[in-house]
Amino acid sequence: MARPRSGTLVAGLLAVFTLISAAAAQDADNSILDALKHIKVLGTTVPGNGDVNPYGMAQVVNSVGKLRSGHILVSNFNNSANAQGTGTTIVEMSPDGSLSLFADLDAANLPGLCPGGVGLTTALVVLNEGWVIVGSLPTSNGKSATAQAGCLIVLDSMGKPVETFFGSGINGPWDMTATESPGEAKLFITNVLNGTVAAHGKVVNQGTVARIDLGLSAGEMPVLKSLTVIGSGFAERTDPAALVIGPTGLALSAACNADDAQCAAGVELYVADTLNNRIVSISRPLDRRGTAGTGTTFSAGGSLNAPLGLISVAEDGHLLSVNGADGFITEINTQGKQIAKALIDSSGSPPGAGALFGLVFDPARGVYYVDDATNTLNLLH
Repeated sequence: MARPRSGTLVAGLLAVFTLISAAAAQDADNSILDALKHIKVLGTTVPGNGDVNPYGMAQVVNSVGKLRSGHILVSNFNNSANAQGTGTTIVEMSPDGSLSLFADLDAANLPGLCPGGVGLTTALVVLNEGWVIVGSLPTSNGKSATAQAGCLIVLDSMGKPVETFFGSGINGPWDMTATESPGEAKLFITNVLNGTVAAHGKVVNQGTVARIDLGLSAGEMPVLKSLTVIGSGFAERTDPAALVIGPTGLALSAACNADDAQCAAGVELYVADTLNNRIVSISRPLDRRGTAGTGTTFSAGGSLNAPLGLISVAEDGHLLSVNGADGFITEINTQGKQIAKALIDSSGSPPGAGALFGLVFDPARGVYYVDDATNTLNLLH
């Protein structure tokens, strides 16, 4: 969402943040959020070219090229003039707050087609060998009327773009998650431009979730093997403040090899159905051959308020989701019960609206999250 540019940290910012435990925290499951009581601003996400609106986040697993294990990658959606869908940079931040530029993408010099150019979204993953994949939903002037289909851009570990994935099934890639097994990776993306621009702000139920199967070989670029739409009919619309609103965050319940039929059958893909204020689940996402529609409601209402970013915590299978309409993060257990919440941004009017997007859970440190209101990377610990 478009926010006033602010690369400078405001003195006393932390004092306005208050952590709040949910009334339902007395649960058989141990809450992660209840143990995290402090917020630390690690630093600005604004690179030298002035890009703002930090959206996507991914944590580096293995050190290779410019990537360092434990560092966080952040994609920027807006340029220095705060025009949405025009950000071109991915920055890398260390746990101590040191910032470096990982990539600055030039729409005129991409290694493949990307309809409309570059406007980096929340769709951001980094694979174990160092391939970074980022979504683009570009505009020519920051307005939804000029939004185009975009693509997925693959970069090597030095930040150089090496290929693009585009065309049928990729139309406004908005968020992404991934899982890897020997010789393959599976990307899951949400698409939010199916009929939205033509509807001029009216809700259309055409948002999709797609699985992209990639072949991986040591030293070779990822190869797109297939694309399957596994979710469809999600509500979406254009919005003057957010550019577009539709299905956003994605999280897998567990990593699993699709060739293991018993394991694959138990995996769920969770989707933040933003406009309907709920988290839904899609069964058998790893080997599903067709659409599950809008899935099954897993958790709705409560402290959810236009959920955007979504992650699964591998330690216990809980989900963490951040809201687009206020500054809260919500924890949901494996039965879909909301067991805790925390206020992690109270800026703006209404408080916290439009501030939260990507997040990463690090069991050794806490929850990293981008704060779009201040253009910073923060740590809830």
